[in-house]
Amino acid sequence: MSDRSPLPPVRLASEPQLARDALAAPLLSRAARLARWAGPATRVDAGGALVEEQLPAAAEVLGLSGTDAAALASEAWRIAVDTGLVEITDEDEGTVAAGARLRLLTGGSPHDVLTVWRTALEAVLADASVPDLEGLLDAMDEAGAVDLAALDWNPRAEAEFLDEVLAGLYTLTVGEDGTAGGPVPLPALAASVIVPGDLQEPSDAVLEQVSQAMMRLDDQFRLLEPVGLVEYRPVDETVLTDAGAADHGTVDHKAADAGTASTGAEPAPVDEADVARYGMVRLTPLGLYGLRARLREAGHEAPAVGELAGKGADALLDGIAAFPPAAAHAETEQWLARREPVQAARELLTAARGADAGAPLRRLRCQQALSLVGAAAEPALREVLDDAELGGLARVWLTERGLGDVPPPSQEMVFWLTIDTVAAQLAAEGDSDELHALVQGLAEQHSGFFAAAWRVDHPQTAQVLEAMGRLHPDRKIAKEARKAAFKARSAHGG
Repeated sequence: MSDRSPLPPVRLASEPQLARDALAAPLLSRAARLARWAGPATRVDAGGALVEEQLPAAAEVLGLSGTDAAALASEAWRIAVDTGLVEITDEDEGTVAAGARLRLLTGGSPHDVLTVWRTALEAVLADASVPDLEGLLDAMDEAGAVDLAALDWNPRAEAEFLDEVLAGLYTLTVGEDGTAGGPVPLPALAASVIVPGDLQEPSDAVLEQVSQAMMRLDDQFRLLEPVGLVEYRPVDETVLTDAGAADHGTVDHKAADAGTASTGAEPAPVDEADVARYGMVRLTPLGLYGLRARLREAGHEAPAVGELAGKGADALLDGIAAFPPAAAHAETEQWLARREPVQAARELLTAARGADAGAPLRRLRCQQALSLVGAAAEPALREVLDDAELGGLARVWLTERGLGDVPPPSQEMVFWLTIDTVAAQLAAEGDSDELHALVQGLAEQHSGFFAAAWRVDHPQTAQVLEAMGRLHPDRKIAKEARKAAFKARSAHGG
């Protein structure tokens, strides 16, 4: 994922719950059982895999049967070795013993369990980026070496593609409140990575790429589900275009075309129930945790709700500036829960001061945070009634709670608060519908608004008036706003 813009904030499950989910993941659970089963008679080959003669016994221990039993047992054993649940004690003899990490699953902390699980996840992700066994055999020469050129496989590119897909899944499934959302159609996920956002009508070649990506992702998500990263509904085999489509790794363009709905292109109408037959994937709470950790290690800014609870009010107000409302509300509640109302209010008000470009938005976030504080915080608000930057905000808070003896604001304070509010809305939402309505309302309610507004001693007066001139639909009023902006710049040297 090349974009380094901040990702949506997420609300993670608690570490104990995540650890329970990790232990319940089929792959790690099987690996742990095999690690406990392994003994002096257990033998592995030069690569650390169980020798073929012991696979039936391993499958029996895991309660597996059928044609896939040996393969599943072998996979679980390899994860046991890769995670350190099993250690090879003698490479020449092929003997093994329980590894030190096995004790972490039973006697370690939740964080220890999650560390083991993340190692298992990395091993599975590495496997998911490798072509299937049949493809490897076809590309193998007489000496047993794999011809990557014949295989048409670039290991780095394949891993990067899967990383980008998973980052896209992370973004698509994080809901407004910061929790994992519903399932995502596989066509939409594939198209979100392949189809350019400004493409209006994808070509057959682009649709073919989406189709091929879907089939590759179908294989990969089947591998990733047992480790607990996702819940996956595979592609329905009946939707393949013809008897040979599976061999070519494609589905019909109907599914690929439906996937372009998430890219801004114009897909043909497709029934939602029909799209579900092409695969549905949902990130689990454990998967949300795991992908966030990987994204952070890769340098992405991926905030989690609750991270700011132990930090100062300045970090809170700056941190939630870009949060969606529900996540900002949840983060603020956790921050307030650690503090007494008066002290919390004083910290917030102090952090809200300033004449820098981000100050109006900090004051807006401060006002929203104070809306969650009860009347017990009244002393802190009364302390700033005479403050030029906070006095208007304090009067609003006291009045909304029906508290008496609130001095009326001066006209200068009213106009300052108005400019500050519009500046904050511009920073928070840009040219939103709400801001358009606010601008129109101000001009209609105060006939002499612009004649007085340009005199306001606020660092962003000129910018606000220019924005009002741009946003107001009435040409005459818009012209008044632009003139007022010019006066403000002249008066304040801007």
